[in-house]
Amino acid sequence: MISSLDSFVRWLADTRWSIALHESRYMYLVVESVHVLTLTGFVGLSAMLDLRLMGLTMRDVPVSQITRRIVPWMAVGFVVMVASGSLLFYAIPVRSYHSVWFRLKMAMMLFAGLNAWIFHEKEHRRVAEWDLEPVPPRAARVAGAASLILWILIIFSGRFIAYNWFDCDRPQSATIKALAGCTDASAQNSP
Repeated sequence: MISSLDSFVRWLADTRWSIALHESRYMYLVVESVHVLTLTGFVGLSAMLDLRLMGLTMRDVPVSQITRRIVPWMAVGFVVMVASGSLLFYAIPVRSYHSVWFRLKMAMMLFAGLNAWIFHEKEHRRVAEWDLEPVPPRAARVAGAASLILWILIIFSGRFIAYNWFDCDRPQSATIKALAGCTDASAQNSP
């Protein structure tokens, strides 16, 4: 499976559009700027909701009112953020695929999505019972804290993707090579 994914990202890197985006003087920078700007908007709105869920801010504002107003904007930001992030991956797929930081970011995004889904499927369905409480129930507070922590870690790991500390063509421990999915072919062909 790893070999087929490695082959796929190598094929992707050789496509005309991937090369054009990576070598573009301005387009890559525009896509990266859009990604960072929508990330800040999304995480800012998410932090507002998370802090309310933790009972730390806006204690007199019903949680349902906050979610009704900001979740649609969060959804738009998330879609644009994922689209621009996908383009960033498309521009440098081999290096991204073999980045320990990229893999960590994707895993934490999966956990953040799972956390949000569990919260909306379980605790938020009962929001009418605790909507006006200044401090929400423990499950809501845990979901808010987990979301905040995960998004902070996602931002840090995303920022570290730019650094080549763990590239396959550098001497690495067996553990790092395994985490990065390094193979003999990836070490020889690493950019």
